[in-house]
Amino acid sequence: MCPEGGSAKGARRKSRKKKALIQERRKKVFTYKGMTIEELKKMDINEFAKISTARVRRSLLRGFNDEQKKVVDKIIKASPDKVVKTHQRDIIILPKFVGKKVAVYNGKEFKEITIRAEMIGHYLGEFSETRRFEKHSGPGVGATKSSKFMPLK
Repeated sequence: MCPEGGSAKGARRKSRKKKALIQERRKKVFTYKGMTIEELKKMDINEFAKISTARVRRSLLRGFNDEQKKVVDKIIKASPDKVVKTHQRDIIILPKFVGKKVAVYNGKEFKEITIRAEMIGHYLGEFSETRRFEKHSGPGVGATKSSKFMPLK
């Protein structure tokens, strides 16, 4: 018997629960295809292309055009607090972009995004939506035959 009046088995169960609660939660470290962000930042574009997905690999091995090269160089050289504005939505997010701020044009305005590690391998345009969902209310007066009996409030 346990001193508190319970069984020894119950006391062991309580101690296991306390130990489980005390353990620290480990912070999840970001990896891309098994590589940490520091390892990815050391790679050049061709090495990164080899571990990326097929579509990204094809685009990176083909190379950026002149306008894209200018923007990529500007983003890499920019300080983390400076925002780089661009209309180039088809630039692939490279590991060297992580922590930088980019404002991507969506056809109406520039949407500012801070590039995080999870965005690596995606395109800039994916984070600046061009379409907006317009939520509609109920039908207006005269819209349908049933709406003519609705109160005008």
